[in-house]
Amino acid sequence: MSCERVFRPDLRDKPVVVLSGNDGCVIARSNEVKQLGIKMGVPFYQIRNEVEKYGIVHFSSNFALYGDLSSRIMRILSRYTDDLQQYSIDEAFMDLSYIQEVSEAKTLCERIRAEILKGIGVPVSIGIAPTKTLCKVASHFAKRYAGYKGVCVISTEEQRTKALGQYAIEEVWGIGRQSSAKLKAAGIQTALDFANKTAVFAKKVLHQPGLNTWRELNGEDCISVREMPEKQSITCSRTFAHGVTDRELLEQAMCRFCANVAEKLRRQHSVCRQMIVFAHTSRFQEQQSVIQSTVTFQTPTANTHEMTEALLQTVRAQWCPNTPYKRAGVIVLSVSPDSGVQQSLFDTRDRQRDMRLQQTIDGINNRLGKRTIGFTPDIPTEQAAELYDVGAKSPAYTTRIEDILVLKC
Repeated sequence: MSCERVFRPDLRDKPVVVLSGNDGCVIARSNEVKQLGIKMGVPFYQIRNEVEKYGIVHFSSNFALYGDLSSRIMRILSRYTDDLQQYSIDEAFMDLSYIQEVSEAKTLCERIRAEILKGIGVPVSIGIAPTKTLCKVASHFAKRYAGYKGVCVISTEEQRTKALGQYAIEEVWGIGRQSSAKLKAAGIQTALDFANKTAVFAKKVLHQPGLNTWRELNGEDCISVREMPEKQSITCSRTFAHGVTDRELLEQAMCRFCANVAEKLRRQHSVCRQMIVFAHTSRFQEQQSVIQSTVTFQTPTANTHEMTEALLQTVRAQWCPNTPYKRAGVIVLSVSPDSGVQQSLFDTRDRQRDMRLQQTIDGINNRLGKRTIGFTPDIPTEQAAELYDVGAKSPAYTTRIEDILVLKC
């Protein structure tokens, strides 16, 4: 939301939403939209009347823009700590234990926030607390109440109990829908209610993860973002706006999915043994057609070229002409660490060469923008807009030379 407003200052104080793939559901809302009672995840077609009535501006997801601005923010944060743990595209934890006084930490965070706002244009909320879960709570209040000016501190017992008493149990980091239902059935409505229970109760009801959350709410830092388990399977799939009957266009879309999952594997230093490739027609169509195959690699891999070759073989072998494929995707399974990969005796690939080539391509894409270079042609912008129905997508202001703003004096 804030990313869109950086380049559209005319949208400040106006209701704005960002939509999911194919403009399906609301995935981000401005405060003005929240005040209208529009919920997160609601299908866009259900709020058409509100969009017209209140003049709500909507955008298709622009991940290139969001990802680039996120990287810029993380680079600023990294200058103030030796231990920065990025949790998601818009969240990170900074270790400021080298600062002894809370007041000094607050002053520093206010300076960081001002630097990000001035240099990038994105307002951020910062929570300061002894644990990550309490930091999330503090950040919530920093964002909600203007009096904190974007920085909220929870450092005393009084501040902790007051904040947790006003924090709903379902909002606590690590407490999902099923867990919150269990806790509410036991009479727990707020984070403070849960924190005041015993450790035995927390572990009995929510097992070890719940116990860790309980300890964090009580001021004991015990959750590490880096120690969270890596994904054991990764999926990249999309439902197209219209059925795809052009084989080349379908291949380009599926190769993009394949490149995405391979990149995610490399980012978490993993490889996969198996890959599922699939594409199928709409389930409402009378005549069904399915492309599906499970590819098993002789040697576990995260190499985009190798995975793309296997994908193209599957699609071309099972392609049915004049068939409108509505959904397609790639799933990788049997994921394991990339250290100590056991190679096959009959492996004919030059894996050292493949690795050097992949590292070179990744380096170019990291410097010049995602998909600057790849193993297959990318989908032209015009076709991508039609394929994914992203007609309301904003320009890639920071990653595409044609979209850079031009000032006229």
